[in-house]
Order: sequence, then structure tokens, then C-alpha cells
Amino acid sequence: MDDIPVLIDSKSKRFIPQLRLFIRKKGLAYSTEKTYLYWILYYIRFHKMQHPKDMASSHVDDFLSYLAIERNVSPSTQRTALNALVFLYKQFLNIRLEELRFSYAKISKRIPVVLSHGEIKRIFENLNEPYLTMVGLMYGSGLRLKESLTLRIMDVDFDRAEIIIRNGKGAKDRVTMLPESMIPGLKSAISKVAGFHQIDLNNGIEHIHLPGALLKKYPNAAKELKWKFIFSSANTSIDPVTGKRGRHHLHKRTIERAIKSAINSAGIMKHVTAHAFRHSFATHLLENGYDIRTVQDKFDGIKFGRTKYARRVKTRDGFHPFMGIH
Repeated sequence: MDDIPVLIDSKSKRFIPQLRLFIRKKGLAYSTEKTYLYWILYYIRFHKMQHPKDMASSHVDDFLSYLAIERNVSPSTQRTALNALVFLYKQFLNIRLEELRFSYAKISKRIPVVLSHGEIKRIFENLNEPYLTMVGLMYGSGLRLKESLTLRIMDVDFDRAEIIIRNGKGAKDRVTMLPESMIPGLKSAISKVAGFHQIDLNNGIEHIHLPGALLKKYPNAAKELKWKFIFSSANTSIDPVTGKRGRHHLHKRTIERAIKSAINSAGIMKHVTAHAFRHSFATHLLENGYDIRTVQDKFDGIKFGRTKYARRVKTRDGFHPFMGIH
């Protein structure tokens, strides 16, 4: 349940709780909160636990230069650390930083991992449910790992063969295609969740985690099957925010372990992460004649929204990356 915000003592005068509270009042995503806290704490430890208000631009320069020169981080990682520190000083502490003169991280030309159709097929042959369907959605629908985990029953439209991704990257909603080959696995997972749902109701368990203020808006959501996570855990757990017992989705480590095992069994020597399936999805579209700028700009990488082109992607020459996989 590491995607559920930790509880904050709003009355605490300590630095970190107050910073967390400030971030949440700004409405930033919990993933952003965790990232900012990581880099800010790293910055404080790097400078021997000095309080940020007692440091200045030169301290920021030293830290960012250390990341580039000693840690050899990527430009994007250094930029994330910079964003966290700028947020800390400019917004939280209301302190103006002087011009920064840190050493920039070097741009490395890394070739992303792309799986062939044959490799995808071999991996799928070594995956069991529900992991087969989850990975299938990453490849055939372009879902991120977290988006697959947090998919709810109400987000799947079988009649229109579409999936609604709610509160995705950048807090945006989008619509993507639902491959026909994934429908049986999804329906099987939903049937299993329906059984869990009835057991929970019989045991008086009527809670499900909802982001933001949705829990107040829909206080009876846990009693409705449509709000349940499609890939729910077999065990109930305590929500750290509300203290109530409910049923959360599977942990990301379970799917990561399943992917690693399938890759090893398939004899694939590439360094494959969950994101490789999403990237392979986009690459296979491009290899079959889709314009790279259209894929990037129209779909924020490989997003598919309710656009004329999105319809074309689903039917153009009958092509879909899943063709030849099942």
C-alpha cells in the first residue's frame, strides 16, 4: 500500500510533517510528494543535517554538482532534484535563491529496451493470471504499471472496447484501446473480485481507498462492486489513512517478480522492466507506419484519447500490436 499517503500530524511543528502538509495543500500527486521528500532529505543529509533555511544557493550548487560528478546521475534525475529544491525554497520557505552555477549532468545516449513480437509471445507463454492480463494491458493498451494495478471495474467498457485511465501521469484522464484478447482475463479477474466483494460485505468490511476527497463524495463506494480494483489482493489490510480495513490492489513487487520469472523462463537476456512493454507497444505502432510526432504529441508518448486518430489506430489496416501474439 505504498501508493496511499501516510498520515500527517497537522499540529506538528517539525519540518517534514509541515512540508508534507504544504505539498498536499498544493494538490500535488503523492508520487511527487515522495520524490520531493526523497531529494530534500538527501540534500539535508548531504550537508550534515543543516536546516535548509540556514543554507543558500551555493549549497544547492554543491549538492547538484555532486549528483552529476560523483553520482553520475542522468540529466532528468538531476533536474528532478533541482525541481524539488526549487519548490522547497521558493514555495515552502519563501526564500529567493541566487543564480545557480552547478555542474550539469552529462547526457547519455541510452537505447531503450524494445521487445520483439517473438519475445513478447514467449514472455506471455510463461505468465499466469492475473499477471498475463496485467502485462497484456501494458503492452496492448499502453498502460503504465501503476495504471494497471489501480484499474477499477468501472474503468473498463467492454462494449466500446475501451479503458479509462483516471488520474494518470500529470493528473490527467485518458481513454485507451482494450485488445479483444484481454477481455477473457479481465472478466475472469472481475468475477474473482466479485467473490471477494461478497465475502467482505458478509464480514462487515466496507472500505476501499479513494484518492483525494472522493471518499467524502462517495461514502458508500465500498459497497458497490464497480469501485473495486480489478486486480485486488487476496488479503485485506488496514488503510494507513483511515485506519479502516479494506481490500487494496496487488503490490507492484508481485507483478515485477512475475515479469522477472517469465523473462528468465523465456530465456531473454535483455534488461526488461515493466515499462519495456509500454515502450514496445509504441515502437511496434511506429514500425507499422504511424507517425512518431502523432504518437508522441497526440497521445503524450503513447496515450490514446477520444480522437479521430485513436479510432484509426484501432482499425487501420486491421493492425494492432497484439496481432500474431495470441
